[in-house]
Amino acid sequence: MLDIDFVRGNFPALSEPSLQGQAFFENAGGSYTCGQVIDRLTRFYRTRKVQPYGPYDASRLGGEEMDEARSRLAALLGVETDELSFGPSTTQNTYVLAQAFRQFLQPGEAIIVTNQDHEANTGPWRRLADEGIEVREWQVDPETGHLDIDALENLLDEKVRLVCFPHCSNVVGEINPVLEITAMCHAAGAFVCVDGVSYAPHGFADVGAMGPDIYLFSSYKTYGPHQGIMVMRRNLGHLLPNQGHYFNAGSLYKRFTPAGPDHAQIAACAGMADYMEALGAHHGVSASGAHDLMRAHEVRLLQPLLDAVKDRNSVRLIGPSEASSRAPTVALALNRPGAEVAAELAAHGIMCGGGDFYAVRALEAMGVDMDRGVLRLSFVHYTSEVEVTKVIEALDAVL
Repeated sequence: MLDIDFVRGNFPALSEPSLQGQAFFENAGGSYTCGQVIDRLTRFYRTRKVQPYGPYDASRLGGEEMDEARSRLAALLGVETDELSFGPSTTQNTYVLAQAFRQFLQPGEAIIVTNQDHEANTGPWRRLADEGIEVREWQVDPETGHLDIDALENLLDEKVRLVCFPHCSNVVGEINPVLEITAMCHAAGAFVCVDGVSYAPHGFADVGAMGPDIYLFSSYKTYGPHQGIMVMRRNLGHLLPNQGHYFNAGSLYKRFTPAGPDHAQIAACAGMADYMEALGAHHGVSASGAHDLMRAHEVRLLQPLLDAVKDRNSVRLIGPSEASSRAPTVALALNRPGAEVAAELAAHGIMCGGGDFYAVRALEAMGVDMDRGVLRLSFVHYTSEVEVTKVIEALDAVL
């Protein structure tokens, strides 16, 4: 069992007086920041806020802290240090990658995208159609939002060079089998790009074991600062055209970073690894082993929430009703605007949101009235059982 008191003690926001009495259920939009990240960020701004990698101590130490963040997060994800890079956001990282593939692919070749994605991992790729690249859509089941692997197999042929899909959707919540999908795509000769933004807050994935060529997520959703984190495996990284400064072309982690990233925020990202190591050590497991503890806690808390909404009149639960197959990101289509209901829940001490959450294609494919959008309730492993009970009771009051 996850020691929830220990976990919550690592997140200053959970003891912040101005936030007392409020339960945070919009974690899919950005998680609370752990104390380890805040401490590192504060230290960098106080003592290292100079150009890094210089010969004087403040500069040297700043560069070392940036390198530490890269190496420790890469180890957590099961990849080589230079296969991990930072950018201003995952949206920006994806856009840069799309430009690289724009130069790499030939007219008549094909890519596959889904309509389950957040727009950031589908829109930039779809624009390659302007260059004569065929864009094929792997479509969700309109009732369940599920992506059927058999349907993907029917889309794959020798023309397909890239397949882009989410680890899980930010509205459907179902966890897609990355290992199986990646193996199928590689067997067909295609590269794989996985949007891990909505999964990563629920446990850092073993990207090395799953095998995708690109894996993207956002540190501000994994208890850190506002950065995009990208894994680019070496074989593909050196095939794609360099998007950085020409004199950095030999450095894999600089090839897809055309703009200088935020030094302080990169250094602070090492605090994410600090937290995962502390969490693992407290429970007698490795930092990567903490993943299973986090997921087990979330699944245990999620099932009562799903049970409370799945059979309610005038409520459509988007995605699976079994907690074991999804992340605790719960979108509900209601008979009135989700944003309106979110505002009512705020009066009950529930912080959540309503709208389309940049998943317009997915919601439209499932027949959701876009004038209403959905109400979204999302939590992570620092959420307590008491808070889940509170949100269920608040839903009873407003629905």
